[in-house]
Amino acid sequence: MKKYSMCKGDYIHKEYPKTCAPDDFWGQVKRTVKGVPVSQNQIDMIVEAVRNGLSLNHEDVLLDIGCGNGALSRYFFNDCSQVLGIDFSEYLISVAKANFENPPFFAFEESDAASYVDMEAEPARFTKALCYGCFSYLTFADAEHVLRQLSERFLHIKTLYIGNLPDKERAHLFYEEGTDFRGLLDDSTSPIGIWRSKEEITELLFATGWDVSFYTMPTDFYAIHYRYDVILSRRCSSERSSQRQ
Repeated sequence: MKKYSMCKGDYIHKEYPKTCAPDDFWGQVKRTVKGVPVSQNQIDMIVEAVRNGLSLNHEDVLLDIGCGNGALSRYFFNDCSQVLGIDFSEYLISVAKANFENPPFFAFEESDAASYVDMEAEPARFTKALCYGCFSYLTFADAEHVLRQLSERFLHIKTLYIGNLPDKERAHLFYEEGTDFRGLLDDSTSPIGIWRSKEEITELLFATGWDVSFYTMPTDFYAIHYRYDVILSRRCSSERSSQRQ
């Protein structure tokens, strides 16, 4: 497992959650608006989008990358035969284990994404994958590595849902007028992480073996003005081979 030195990103994901109440699950993972946890209606929108985007069924084994405290993962327990959530925050995983884990079928594990995709002993067991609200916090190198390994090692994952991506073309709608945010757009340790345009995410996904379609949340979703979701489907091996030639 990788060893991390303390930085802004570590504080946000490892130390800040400890300042929240033990049962403030959405506050711990900053699913908030101006510090206030979003409503259940907003969570329901996320759950419905993921459930439909992945076409979950009771035979699926779901990998939840960057699961945080498991508060979102739990909503898919009844949709799948198994769910494994991974996250690099020891504290958040302890919250997930204490409140939501039901082994052996619904479990949580401490690991950073880039290490996990290399070390998973049985990658073929997974059929679907989710990465909600954390992809932007991966470095450029780790993001590419995770996507490539999911494509090349996790061969039975046909669909991957990446949610809540910050859109570089809409950053001006998030930051207050007059803020110089240019230095934050490519910083994985910033409060929002790395911002990517739809063109940039498409290029990254295509290069790592995935086709992409974009999903638009309902107009009353709290982050609709600057975030988007993507649904990845695996390209066939012949297509990937032809692209390398």
